[in-house]
Amino acid sequence: MLGNQGALWGNAMTWWDHDTGSIWSQPLGEAIAGPRKGEALEPYPATLTTWEAWIESQPETLALDAPGLSSRFDLDRMAIVLDLGTEAAAYLVKALREVGIVNDTLAGVEIAVVIDPKNDERWAVFSRQLDTSVAELELTDEGLVDINSGTVFDPFLGVGLSGPLADQSLDRLSAFTSFPSDYRTFFPDGRTWPG
Repeated sequence: MLGNQGALWGNAMTWWDHDTGSIWSQPLGEAIAGPRKGEALEPYPATLTTWEAWIESQPETLALDAPGLSSRFDLDRMAIVLDLGTEAAAYLVKALREVGIVNDTLAGVEIAVVIDPKNDERWAVFSRQLDTSVAELELTDEGLVDINSGTVFDPFLGVGLSGPLADQSLDRLSAFTSFPSDYRTFFPDGRTWPG
């Protein structure tokens, strides 16, 4: 079981492993000290967004209603980071909001980084690999459209909505937000978009 270790490493939170005494880096998802040093956790897709933006797309969500302070994180000052092991990239949110989507290739994986046009507080990173083709995605009034097939996908969930490949979904990739300067601390050789 992991809990807040209480110290920062590279200006990011660390976790305490109650079972082994190992200390884990939040952005790397890797043990940096203790018996499990060098081991990595399996990443899961997540997003930093407002509650209003989340509940709009996930109305069935249940959450603990506990008083707290509002976050001081301004998404425009952050980057969306994708780490695929052999290569990492950061996509500056402010620039991404201007274009809405970036089709890219990272570590040999065809990806799309998307700001939801219905609510620019929601973002997602998808693999563009479908069953038998690679989607070339653009945002339109209909949603996230594969210009090769005409299939429309939900820009936040990646679910097929209409068109010939509507029975397919885009795989959501594990990404996280970071301040650009902190990204450089953990991924000094990583790319930044726009470059």
